[in-house]
Amino acid sequence: MNIGTNIKRLRLQRRETQRQLAEHLGVSSQAVSKWENNASAPDISLLFPLAKHFGVTIDELLAERDGDNVHL
Repeated sequence: MNIGTNIKRLRLQRRETQRQLAEHLGVSSQAVSKWENNASAPDISLLFPLAKHFGVTIDELLAERDGDNVHL
């Protein structure tokens, strides 16, 4: 699962800092950093708020990407 990679890509597309995303979700910026480095994953209760924040589906948030190809 590449959720951390997807979070980072989506966050950077929005030109948002880790701190800004963390504040929006009510978590620490260290938590966001761990997600983006695939050291941990967000709690399942944060999947919908993350997807909504980025304007994507939960499937898209969890999908693995290979270049321009998306593998659900």
